[in-house]
Amino acid sequence: MASKFGSQTRRDFIVTTGTAVATATVAPSVSLAKPDDVTAEIKKLYGDKPLAQGKIKLDLPTIAENGLVVPLNFEVESPMSDKDYVKSVHFWADGNPNPNIASFRFTPMSPKAAAQIRIRLAQTQNIVAVAEMSDGKLYTAKKEVKVTIGGCGG
Repeated sequence: MASKFGSQTRRDFIVTTGTAVATATVAPSVSLAKPDDVTAEIKKLYGDKPLAQGKIKLDLPTIAENGLVVPLNFEVESPMSDKDYVKSVHFWADGNPNPNIASFRFTPMSPKAAAQIRIRLAQTQNIVAVAEMSDGKLYTAKKEVKVTIGGCGG
């Protein structure tokens, strides 16, 4: 038995509504972060403290065939002792809708400052890592990941 919504049948209503919802979700308007946004996020967290290169080993693919599941592995050189340890590591991407990717916190009881995760990347972009040490020093590393569609360059 077909119920009526005005002069529409239930099936007509569902098809029309479903098409409108599908159109709205398929073509969202998204603005992507820029390198300046990442710099602003780092400055918001650490002010004008100097960033040194080194200590962070980033393991990211140079080319990611699927931006939905990009492996990110990292390790920060540290003895992880009471007096010398990694307090935190933060990651940003300069081409995602939100530049913040992940943050990790460590203590002297952590055996090492390392982790493995999967991240989503909207397009080819730089991944920036900043590690804060227990003495307040900051270390950074950056790597570009080229995101391709189905393994085809682009």
